[in-house]
Amino acid sequence: MRERSKEQWDKVPVHRQGIEIRVFVTGATGQLGYDCARELIRRGHEAIGSGSRAGDDMKIFVTGVGGQLGHDVVNDAIGRGHEAVGSDIAEHYSGVSDGSAVVTAPYVQLDITDRAAVAATIEKIKPDAIIHCAAWTAVDAAEDEENKAKVHAINVDGTRYIAEAAKSIDAKMLYLSTDYVFDGKGERPWQPDDKNYAPLNYYGQTKLEGELAVSGTLDKFFIVRIAWVFGLNGKNFIKTMINVGKTHDAVRVVDDQIGTPTYTFDLARLLVDMIETEKYGYYHATNEGGYISWADLAEESYRAAGMNVKVNRVTTAEYGLSKAARPENSRLDKSKLVGCGFTPLPDWKDAVKRYIAEAQL
Repeated sequence: MRERSKEQWDKVPVHRQGIEIRVFVTGATGQLGYDCARELIRRGHEAIGSGSRAGDDMKIFVTGVGGQLGHDVVNDAIGRGHEAVGSDIAEHYSGVSDGSAVVTAPYVQLDITDRAAVAATIEKIKPDAIIHCAAWTAVDAAEDEENKAKVHAINVDGTRYIAEAAKSIDAKMLYLSTDYVFDGKGERPWQPDDKNYAPLNYYGQTKLEGELAVSGTLDKFFIVRIAWVFGLNGKNFIKTMINVGKTHDAVRVVDDQIGTPTYTFDLARLLVDMIETEKYGYYHATNEGGYISWADLAEESYRAAGMNVKVNRVTTAEYGLSKAARPENSRLDKSKLVGCGFTPLPDWKDAVKRYIAEAQL
């Protein structure tokens, strides 16, 4: 959090309507002051921060702003006084029009599978850092033969082109990956620096190849693996469960896949924290609160939404339907975050509650 001009404060994300107040927050560069200011901003109030922080404001290029995470990363970066430039495949910003900063932030159309376009765009913008959120994430559709070339072009080739462009201008790069790079077996939480890769499906294979493209091209990189993502801008498991629960008294949800969900609003804060440093390497990031099943997440979602829907727990085999194999073990060890001085994400139950209220599900 840096002291900002009026023009910068005018770009701060505002998600809620109602009575707005102006609050002066001292010590806004510290963790408590920063969190207070961020919460005030999230509620639509004007928070004026004071304090000092080493380093200059950065120009950050964010891919995939039409998705859940890119949307929140741009908002968080702008909220700190950085200059954020968003991009996606659409001609104009195509995400949710929620009145937040990303809606009117600088935006460039970019097909990341076009190597020349990527190089020219990055060279023109000359960002200090790139946060690469764009990806093919439809896991089952990735198994279809007619889609595999496109999935590879986006997740592997596109990532390589972004990394090459970052290297050409000496920019930092943060790449989002997944626990799907591992085989999903056992109960041991995966460590950030584990190298026993064995993807179960084509999506996981392409995300692994994307990781290797980044690590093989750059020295100044962050690779952050996440799992079970949900956010305001797009489709996700919680939104699906709430919508299904409006027309059904009971749902079937798998109980033998274990992990922890990740709220993009919380994750965005951590990613910008990271990109402001030079603590490069591999990290795992999900919300805190222990490891759970998808059935646990469904039950908590209905509880937070005040809905009376019965969750019938089934095994992955009993559920069927999926084309792509899913990992039973999506446990990600996040202790490296604290060891490197980063603040972990809040408890997942708190995140679910905040998300349902924010999304007005």
